[in-house]
Amino acid sequence: MAEISLTDLGGLIGGEVAGDGTTLIRTAAAFDAADADTITFADTAKVLKRVSASKAGAVIVPRDFSGSAETNLVYSDHPRLAFARALHFFFPSRKPATGISPRASIGENFEAGQDVSIGPLVCIGDNVAVGHRVVIYPGAVIGAGVIIGDDTVIYPNVVIIDGCRIGCRSIIHAGTVIGSDGYGFVPDGETHFKIPQTGIVQIDDDVEIGALNTIDRATFGRTWIKSGVKTDNQVHIGHNVIIGENSLVVAQVGIAGSTGIGRHVTLAGQAGIAGHIQIGDNAIIGPQAGVTRSVAEGQVVSGTPEMPHRLWLKVCRIMPRLPEIKKRIERLEVMANKSAGKDAQKPQNR
Repeated sequence: MAEISLTDLGGLIGGEVAGDGTTLIRTAAAFDAADADTITFADTAKVLKRVSASKAGAVIVPRDFSGSAETNLVYSDHPRLAFARALHFFFPSRKPATGISPRASIGENFEAGQDVSIGPLVCIGDNVAVGHRVVIYPGAVIGAGVIIGDDTVIYPNVVIIDGCRIGCRSIIHAGTVIGSDGYGFVPDGETHFKIPQTGIVQIDDDVEIGALNTIDRATFGRTWIKSGVKTDNQVHIGHNVIIGENSLVVAQVGIAGSTGIGRHVTLAGQAGIAGHIQIGDNAIIGPQAGVTRSVAEGQVVSGTPEMPHRLWLKVCRIMPRLPEIKKRIERLEVMANKSAGKDAQKPQNR
């Protein structure tokens, strides 16, 4: 079990300790589960009100926290981030032993860096190169000509098809397929003729791809996931899509081909993005939104078809009232028709 003084832990996570810095911290836990050897955090008004009653060894709080507390505090500009760093210290990721399993299938001209770990039933094609400390878990398939950068982790049953490029320090979760054919067909009478998909997928450094993603290779050139992008599970990214640095793509998002996503964009769960459009930097696409046209930098949109988020909130408030509004309009129409009929029956002045 890891053990560290609160003073040392505060320095590690970038916080300022107030209290007994010699307190030994052995783990990190949620606020309600924390006890005397545990560090936790509070960053919402609801939880901050309860800090004084906490039994934790230390609580990470915002720097502007002014409440009284009998427990030790660690002041931080970003309590949740500081807590995440503490979690990394107490729960470091476990890597399998280094070496290549004799049950792995390795193609010709394989190049491997130092301290790689390749599990059983991994299948690696010809002319593959992997960097230092790469981990490839059992059952993964790495196609011919693939290049994988240093410190990248490939989880079980991932498939990376021929020619794709994976950067350094990236994580690809179980069951993901990278480099499957893009969805390209041209009508041929009553049938559909397949367009060859000749490009690759390029994934840059510090990218995390969730489980069961499908990222299509480009028709020409590359489908490009730039550095720092994080995708959730069950995401589909079409051919020739480009996703800018540090963007977030949440579960069940679908992005059609040849769309450009800017930097620091958030695509919320189940959003659908049409092809051949552009989403500007820092834009936010709401959950289940259907985006059919380009979205400007910094814009927040929701709904189907997409509209400014504030307008969508107004629409949502109106929708449950539509049956009532319809009845009222019908009554007004009846009243208007009756009034018009009476006016028609009145004698005209001459």
